[in-house]
Amino acid sequence: MATTRSLTFAATSRDFVTTLNKRVNDYFKTHDISRHANIEMAIKTIFMFGLYFGPYFLVITGVVTDMAWQIGLVIIMGLGLAGIGLSVMHDANHGAYSKRQWVNTTIGYSLNLIGANAFNWKIQHNMLHHSYTNVHEEDEDISPRGVLRLSPHSEWRYMHQFQFIYAWFLYGLMTLVWMVAKDFVRIIRYHKNGLARKSNADIKEEWMILLGTKILYVGYIFALPVWLTDLYWWQVLIGIFIMQYIAGFILAIIFQPAHVIEGTEYPLPDENRMLENNWAVHQLLTTTNFATTSRWFSWYVGGLNFQIEHHLFPNICHVHYRNIAQIVKDTALDFGLPYHCKKTFWEAIASHARLLKQLGKRPAPFTTPLTSDNPVKLY
Repeated sequence: MATTRSLTFAATSRDFVTTLNKRVNDYFKTHDISRHANIEMAIKTIFMFGLYFGPYFLVITGVVTDMAWQIGLVIIMGLGLAGIGLSVMHDANHGAYSKRQWVNTTIGYSLNLIGANAFNWKIQHNMLHHSYTNVHEEDEDISPRGVLRLSPHSEWRYMHQFQFIYAWFLYGLMTLVWMVAKDFVRIIRYHKNGLARKSNADIKEEWMILLGTKILYVGYIFALPVWLTDLYWWQVLIGIFIMQYIAGFILAIIFQPAHVIEGTEYPLPDENRMLENNWAVHQLLTTTNFATTSRWFSWYVGGLNFQIEHHLFPNICHVHYRNIAQIVKDTALDFGLPYHCKKTFWEAIASHARLLKQLGKRPAPFTTPLTSDNPVKLY
């Protein structure tokens, strides 16, 4: 579990950071374009919400009553749900959608509209994952989670040797677990460990928002279909499960290969809680791009296949990642730094699967303490 005492990063490679920021800033200045959303992003936002709510209204208004067609619409809703998470709320909750904070906040609450919670997400994702990527007990994306072992520093259990098989089935449960359990566990945890206070949150207000939006979600996704259609309650629950499972699986297989993949590092801080590299270099060492030549894929996943660019510039809207990627790559190579990239999505998935299998093996006893001077690198 993340601690209240923050880690620090070493003051290294300052020239790289300065040069990279200058080159990226020059790109936007030279082309006279905003770092935020453009017309492409606006169209995508409308499309993703339409993909989610369009099928929903066709069902509850009785336009579509055939069961087979309804299942098809539920599948489409799952695609839309994942699309909102990947392409819309993600940018907004990073403050990248608009230069106006109220716009980011409003669109960011679309996460609450689809069943999760923006407050928890910002702490877990922005404060912890983006700050301490792949750091044991700090990055909750890889922290010990029982049935999955996603870090070489996590406790090994006998079941983990089979995780390369069963992990794929569990990935689909991701959003369901968020909605039903994790949101409640996390808001309590972030209150107790001080992260809520660190983010200047009114915890009572956040509890009201969490409970209120959960009730709203249950109301429109479950109660209204039961009330307005001929569907039985259990049929509606099955539909919700299918939709959430599809969305959860898509989200998981996009996020996991970005960091839990062969070639990325899992650095540990030293006794003074300092990591050996500066923050920007840390992101290069712990992050991987994939399938960057596929425009349709990049469009749907919100540019998150350009994960390096996203981690280095989370406040830039993802529609610009393709255009700054070469700048980032060239700058990294100019300074002798790595720029991890898998050519295709399937190559990234295969590499993730191999690492799941490797992490599932019983670890040999370490003879040298794991410190920042002796980080684990898996290939």
